[in-house]
Amino acid sequence: MNEITHCDLLVVGAGPAGLAAAATAAALGVDTLLLDEQPAPGGQIYRAVTTTPVTDRRILGEDYWHGASLVPPFLQSGARYQPGATVWAVAEKTAGDAAAGFEVAYSVDGEARMAQARRLLLATGAQERPFPIPGWTLPGVITAGAAQILLKSAGVVPSDRTVLAGCGPLLYLVAWQYLNAGVKVDAILETVPAGRMAEALPKVWGFLRSPYLAKGLKLVRAVRAAIPIVKNVTALEAQGEGRLERVRYTAGGDTRSIEAEQLMLHQGVVPNVNLSRAVGVEHRWNEALDCWEPAVDEWGSTSVQGVGMAGDGAGIAGALAAEHRGRLAALQAAHLLGRIDAARRDGEAAGPRAALAKAVRGREFFDALYKAPAAFRRPTGDTIVCRCEEVTAAQVRETVKLGCSGPNQMKAFLRCGMGPCQGRFCGLTVSEIIAEERGVPTPEVGYYRLRFPTKPLTLGELASLPQTDESRQAVVRLKK
Repeated sequence: MNEITHCDLLVVGAGPAGLAAAATAAALGVDTLLLDEQPAPGGQIYRAVTTTPVTDRRILGEDYWHGASLVPPFLQSGARYQPGATVWAVAEKTAGDAAAGFEVAYSVDGEARMAQARRLLLATGAQERPFPIPGWTLPGVITAGAAQILLKSAGVVPSDRTVLAGCGPLLYLVAWQYLNAGVKVDAILETVPAGRMAEALPKVWGFLRSPYLAKGLKLVRAVRAAIPIVKNVTALEAQGEGRLERVRYTAGGDTRSIEAEQLMLHQGVVPNVNLSRAVGVEHRWNEALDCWEPAVDEWGSTSVQGVGMAGDGAGIAGALAAEHRGRLAALQAAHLLGRIDAARRDGEAAGPRAALAKAVRGREFFDALYKAPAAFRRPTGDTIVCRCEEVTAAQVRETVKLGCSGPNQMKAFLRCGMGPCQGRFCGLTVSEIIAEERGVPTPEVGYYRLRFPTKPLTLGELASLPQTDESRQAVVRLKK
């Protein structure tokens, strides 16, 4: 029988923010436990960095291999580490309890476990923005991020007739990595609207002084020299009988088709907010990125006392920024837990803060240039919006006309957001469609109200929770 694990700081997520935070906190004497869903550290951006079968460093690039440098300090820090752990519930202990803090329920290998922590640090990272086009549920259509995961974790690449579509730096990065791996990419269908560069140019000064300029130009030149690129794509459709056979697109007023067996879609990333929303953290609408993000201060502290956030889960800024934000959040946690005073916290924060300022330089230019076009964020017709419950854009729009004013009402009408993903792949889309139909800003519409469990679990997992008086009391709190 599993006993309840106790710690000072519980970190969720072993990406760059979580690894850096856990290593920093443990080195300062904080009893730290890191829980992560993946079997090995690295998160999404550094997925399988210690286990990848892709040993030729040129294929994935040196930016990927930088992630390996975060692992030894973490493993040597004294922090405890539990891979393969899915966190599905968090409860705040009552204020009158002398050991006030949080109870966290998670599962490992189909068995539920519990941990109690004085503080939480959520480093849940980013997820790809939904890209709902006609046919995006066909076999053969995946996100560019998923394609990259296959490459990193298993060395799997497409064999023939491959098309990438959308916008954002990741699209070009995946294309470049495929080229390095010897994969032929038939086309890149770029959805950046005409005139977008002119809109982004006022923010270009930061990019010209950023660490991304030289590397980015080299990467883009290599891709453009090897792959046909169709610009200003205004419509996309994946077509086929039972699986992807072709991609239909419109550019410059002309509609054409290209045969394809694999289509990788991407239009940027957004914070993964399901766990932070369920915990009760306040979120705000980011106009520049058209997404929700947690409201955090310069130390990563949130509106919920005792809960901090770091990395892209707290706002999209990239892997290097996530690493430094993780260190800053750990310093704050160590201070609030009484391990270091404010003077030492501020002194040790100077380095990460300077590195963070450099890492985010140029982000405004990227955000403006690659902002996902509204036409691809707010689908129409029979395009599926909620993959879990197979709800279409037309159904959502018609339900708004019946008087449904928000996404939580939409759950009751159509069950969208109630499937296994708990709204991860439809939440933004549903909110934006409702807002468009009502003619109001998206923040006025709001987002799904998320409750625990945030991830699917079985009755067997629940039954495997520790059967002690302490755990029974914790389960009662989790149910509230």
